[in-house]
Amino acid sequence: MDESIKSAVREHYGKAIQSAGSCCGGGSSCCGDDQRTEVLLYGQQALASLPSEVVTTSFGCGNPLAIASLRPGEVVLDLGSGGGLDVMLAAQRVGAQGYVYGLDMTDEMLATARRNIERAGVANAEFLKGEIEDIPLPNASVDVIISNCVINLSPDKAQVLREAQRVLRPGGRLAVSDIVVDGDLSDLPVDEATLRSALSWVGCIAGAIPQAEYTRLLAEAGFENIDMTVKHRYTIEDLGEIPEQLATLDPVLLGQIAQRFVSSAISAQKQ
Repeated sequence: MDESIKSAVREHYGKAIQSAGSCCGGGSSCCGDDQRTEVLLYGQQALASLPSEVVTTSFGCGNPLAIASLRPGEVVLDLGSGGGLDVMLAAQRVGAQGYVYGLDMTDEMLATARRNIERAGVANAEFLKGEIEDIPLPNASVDVIISNCVINLSPDKAQVLREAQRVLRPGGRLAVSDIVVDGDLSDLPVDEATLRSALSWVGCIAGAIPQAEYTRLLAEAGFENIDMTVKHRYTIEDLGEIPEQLATLDPVLLGQIAQRFVSSAISAQKQ
């Protein structure tokens, strides 16, 4: 099951970056709103600092840099770095004395990201091929971990967070944007298994877990000072084409289901 999910995610995002398409289908971005473009997420000034020829398409659900508070000289790791937008922006913030690693398992994403940093003249960053459940970096080697709508795609989130804890230095920070469930799904007239099977994992939200569970996994991995702030709540339109298993449900109920899924800014610190 885990490998089939990863294979589907890898294939989907490999095609998406080549077409600069969306990650959620239906013409929307991963954050679920056609109007929430990269400009709205990152700001025109941040994007204007990059050469026009680099690919700035984001497949994320937020702006993790807004909560990362990066400082000059820090070492940063971006889990699921995609086309490299967050890596390029982070490299600017940590400066020449800092360094940024991007980690991705998709060859097409890595190829685009490497072209991007070359075109942008970024010398203090590199991209690694690998899975976020098995980070190819030594223990206590980075100061800050960022990620943008990627951890929710992992079938083993606990392992991802344990690996994040391992590679962070003491006092290191985790700053991610991710999709979570606000509350739980137990009181809905459609059972959770049916709901999740109807929603594609590559569509951003099927792999989302409740906020309380996410917080528990962070704490069990050894993180403290955990904060989770809702940034965007899904709508029916964000789901794109309604799956067959849900098509017979009342539209009002569908809207209520969609709103259980939210993009959140999540921060924590290594003990």
